[in-house]
Amino acid sequence: MKTLPIQRDESKDRAIVECAIGEVSVYSYCAYCVHCKGIRKGSRVYPPPQEKAMQKISRGMAADDSLMNAAMQFNALVRDATEIECDDDENRGFRSRY
Repeated sequence: MKTLPIQRDESKDRAIVECAIGEVSVYSYCAYCVHCKGIRKGSRVYPPPQEKAMQKISRGMAADDSLMNAAMQFNALVRDATEIECDDDENRGFRSRY
């Protein structure tokens, strides 16, 4: 597991990390990547909300709109986060969660 520091560009309201495929947006790539295993805020690591939403959907316990809510929660967590926890130790890069 590796930790990717989030670099911010406040003028464009962007949060980027250095992925195996290059610099990527946390909001556009990490949110939808199977390698994303957590959002670090200070000393605490929060699991990606999309992971739990997908588990509930696959069990038939949640509606599809729960993915949209999970994405909004992810964005809210990233707003104050400092790092992304990534399990891409083999440097394969982005792999879609869906």
